[in-house]
Amino acid sequence: MTHFAKPAPGSRGVMLVTGGSRGIGAATARLAAERGWSVGIVYRDRDADAAAVVAAIEATGARALAIKADLADEASIAQAFRLADQLGPLRTLVNNAGITGGVSRVADLKSEALDAALRINVWAPFICSREAIRRMSTRHGGNGGSIVNVGSGASQQGSPGVWVHYAATKGALDTMTIGLAKEVAGEGIRVNGVRPGIVNTEIHADRPPGQLDEMARTVPMGRIGLPEEIAHTIVWLASDEESPYVTGALVDARGGR
Repeated sequence: MTHFAKPAPGSRGVMLVTGGSRGIGAATARLAAERGWSVGIVYRDRDADAAAVVAAIEATGARALAIKADLADEASIAQAFRLADQLGPLRTLVNNAGITGGVSRVADLKSEALDAALRINVWAPFICSREAIRRMSTRHGGNGGSIVNVGSGASQQGSPGVWVHYAATKGALDTMTIGLAKEVAGEGIRVNGVRPGIVNTEIHADRPPGQLDEMARTVPMGRIGLPEEIAHTIVWLASDEESPYVTGALVDARGGR
């Protein structure tokens, strides 16, 4: 087995993770710091959780910064990127933040819930990617980098009776990944997506009682996933050393489901 030396803290540049205070985002931030990135975590309102992630990263000797921002607001996103610039040149963006819009059949769906899901799950990744491209693209004077979009297996399953609206936003993110990858491939930027399946995070908290256990039984691997397992896929795709020729990929991390 080949053993690789542990990268020096910050040697891979800066990674910005949206929704980085908990779940998959927090796990990604911690793993990225171990693998040599300085990490900016963007969060909305969980101050204590964000501070804990930063403290855990700094305890390893790596650099981290918690950035409070509203991803539904363009000016707030722009400010978040300016704050992340304090860590150094941006190398990776992970569009992880997402909301379900709540459990609802389409016939009962409230327009404000749909608006919110579209804003955070589709609009925000576009605006965040725009800011990242302006920093990383060789066309704009940057040195290249990568974008990883965190989608969902729901885009393939459709999630009938639960959140078709959420699944549709993640389908849009898949399309964005494919198109943007082709658009910026010649500018030194790779764009890929990860589609987690059922993962043990708070996003499933509003499902009907027993539904999550029932769904877990349909997973060929016989269990739901862990945030850390998805983080490994994200960080692999983010790394130019480990996946240099991978772009436009949608990687399913769903336990075979």
